[in-house]
Amino acid sequence: MKLEEAKQQFIDTWGALGSEWGINKSVAQVHALLLSSSNPISTDEIMESLVISRGNANMSIRQLIDYGIVYKKHIAGDRKEYFVAEKDVLKWAMKIAIMRKKKELDPVMDILKELSVATANEKSDDGKEFHNTVKEIQELTDQLEKIANKVFASNRADLLIKLFKFII
Repeated sequence: MKLEEAKQQFIDTWGALGSEWGINKSVAQVHALLLSSSNPISTDEIMESLVISRGNANMSIRQLIDYGIVYKKHIAGDRKEYFVAEKDVLKWAMKIAIMRKKKELDPVMDILKELSVATANEKSDDGKEFHNTVKEIQELTDQLEKIANKVFASNRADLLIKLFKFII
């Protein structure tokens, strides 16, 4: 397999994987394209490589910049904007995990806390059962949050050691 074929397979696979994780396919493909490039890439080059519209390319780039995993790169003498991906895998993986936790897990945890308080004094069997179910889910998500926060607060070396200790 030639390098360009390998890069294309990586881009296609990353796009499909992104879709499985709830990330727009184009966003994941732009990320993969930038990860696989050793040079900064312009919006026009992204559009051409991925055969996507300017709007789609701009929206994908903006989202990746918002995640903190893609950066603008200015090239002296060129008016175009260029983009590069964060190449440190642990760094960008952590940024994505933190962002997704804030966006997805934190709101669910807030609702679970509200439901737990609201159903704490239920007298019926059905009410008590519902309260216990909510409480158990809340306790699980609290534990997951503690683990996530410890991982997020770690530096690179500590992160790997803690993950291996946690798995083993």
